[in-house]
Amino acid sequence: MIDLRSDTVTRPTAAMRRAMAEAVVGDDVLGDDPTVAALECRTAELLGKESAVYMPSGTMTNQTAIRAHTEPGDEILIEANAHAYFLECGGPAALSGVSCRLIAGRRGLFTADDVRASLRPRNLHFPPTKLVCIENTHNRGGGTVWPLAQAAEVAAAAHEAGLATHMDGARLWNASVATGVPEREYARPFDSVSVCFSKGLGAPVGSALAGTRTFINRARRFRKMFGGGMRQAGIIAAGALYALEHHRTRLAEDHANARRLAEGIACLKGIDLDPATVETNIVIFRVTGMPAAALADRLKAAGVLVLAASAETIRAVTHLDVSCDEIEEAVRIMARVLLFPV
Repeated sequence: MIDLRSDTVTRPTAAMRRAMAEAVVGDDVLGDDPTVAALECRTAELLGKESAVYMPSGTMTNQTAIRAHTEPGDEILIEANAHAYFLECGGPAALSGVSCRLIAGRRGLFTADDVRASLRPRNLHFPPTKLVCIENTHNRGGGTVWPLAQAAEVAAAAHEAGLATHMDGARLWNASVATGVPEREYARPFDSVSVCFSKGLGAPVGSALAGTRTFINRARRFRKMFGGGMRQAGIIAAGALYALEHHRTRLAEDHANARRLAEGIACLKGIDLDPATVETNIVIFRVTGMPAAALADRLKAAGVLVLAASAETIRAVTHLDVSCDEIEEAVRIMARVLLFPV
């Protein structure tokens, strides 16, 4: 199978497995795991923040950030297709007791003016707005990269209004490689940033949340409350640390493969796709002539795994376990399936 469902399907390399097997460990909840501490320190350094905390998932880092920035009854501003709102099981309402005021983005992006237009007048009838969230790169937007200036303008508008800011940077590594902008420059305007190690970087488990030391100390409390306190977590943190040091620059290969895939299938009958919209490792295209789920099923039978993102769209994601040759084979399979549907 050529698995293009997600970059979360990556498996640890042999060298990563060795690093994990040899990791020095301790009880992380008690602060005794040196490998977790090293990962947190390195992550904070790369993001230009004072501190960071390791967690099992990106959902937990996002939801912990929201909880640490707010109190029940507050409101947050977030793009309508953002992962933290759309794909995290109603977490803001269930875990933090906050409501989401949605901004209609364009491929996941919005502007400082959109933030200002979403601010409520100060009135006891309204929930107090406390936080603005962005997602970089934007998953459902097709791996869209936020321009650095636009992200900074959004953060500035939020801060001018007295709001905190959070960046869901699950694929921030991809944004940095695509643009050449260091991760710390993207992170600088934001009060907190979450990053994922188990997507394009290829580690088996984990994400981290970074911010000021005071904020991260508060976040640790909610990590524990949400069940994210881990014990000898150095075994998995070692995989994430290895990924940070060895797999960031190779993300450019995934981006090239995504463009190769997009250019190969854009001309096929039954597919609506502009390859110019593919900025990183996510390819989202519209299917005409059949339901997207039907095409996904037919591709699976032929040896290619993709996900139907909606009734009309399919998402394919490149990653370190898919080679250039496999991308070319996937294009051939897709052409054959569309030409001779069964």
